[in-house]
Amino acid sequence: MTAGNNGASTPEDDDPFGYLYADGQAAGATPPGGGYGYPARSSSFQQVRTVGERQYGQQAQQGAGAGAGAQVPQQNAHYAAPETLPGGQGGQGSRRQPPPGDGRGGRGPNTKGLLIGAIAVVAAVVVGIGAAMLSNSDDDPNSGSDQAGSGQTAGADGGQGEEPKTEPSEDAEKVELPKEDAKALTFTSGLAPAEDVPGAEADGGVYVTGFNTVGAKVTWTFPMKKAGEYKLRVRYGIPGEDADATLVVNGKPNTQPLGMKNFIGSPKGDWEKGWQSTWAPVTLTKGSNVVEIACAEGNKCNANLDRVWLEPAGS
Repeated sequence: MTAGNNGASTPEDDDPFGYLYADGQAAGATPPGGGYGYPARSSSFQQVRTVGERQYGQQAQQGAGAGAGAQVPQQNAHYAAPETLPGGQGGQGSRRQPPPGDGRGGRGPNTKGLLIGAIAVVAAVVVGIGAAMLSNSDDDPNSGSDQAGSGQTAGADGGQGEEPKTEPSEDAEKVELPKEDAKALTFTSGLAPAEDVPGAEADGGVYVTGFNTVGAKVTWTFPMKKAGEYKLRVRYGIPGEDADATLVVNGKPNTQPLGMKNFIGSPKGDWEKGWQSTWAPVTLTKGSNVVEIACAEGNKCNANLDRVWLEPAGS
């Protein structure tokens, strides 16, 4: 065969792939036997179909160009296209639908859930800060825009008024109890102030002398804010020997004398070293009270009187 003259050659001889087309098949083109991966010709070979044409599972009539009465051989049982298998990607009904998502073939993040969670966290933080601010405002007595200045309270009309003053109770404050120098007391004739013996604690070192006489008496009159039991304390000086006196409170003599003993053991005859103090229980009333220290029959009254004062009964 020469170029430009094919002679009696058939189309399938000119085009080795003519068996792939309908007109080639009509002209009797068949795939080559053996080689190139095709099965050898036999009486039950598989008919190669036109590209794009395929029928499965049944016998069908040959398309255009095939002889009348020709039968399409059954498909080889050992071979089936993947799309024909169960679950394959062949037919339209078995096509796998992409999962819902963001259009990228996969499930996207749950942005709505994330947004709700973020809003909840922010709300919780805001509520916590507000609660803390309210708590600090309640605990701080100086907080508040209408807080009055120090020492003042807000008035009923919104202004600032003076803070109400309350009198302290007698139990809360330490009440100063009466005290007095002996020279300031009322005393009978024969008694006189003196300052010859050093060591007196009264103002100017002045004390009362001449008490060693029956009938001698000093009287102390003073007010009391509260009635009750107290201690009457007396500072005196002796020449190293014991002394005593009669005590009368609001006109009633005490059952026991006021002892003015030599508690410190001062030398006998030494007036300067004999200064010391004693006490006796007294019952006082609210208001004016009168206490008398007297030298009565049976008392030893050789003493100088320096000062008198009151103390609580439990001191």
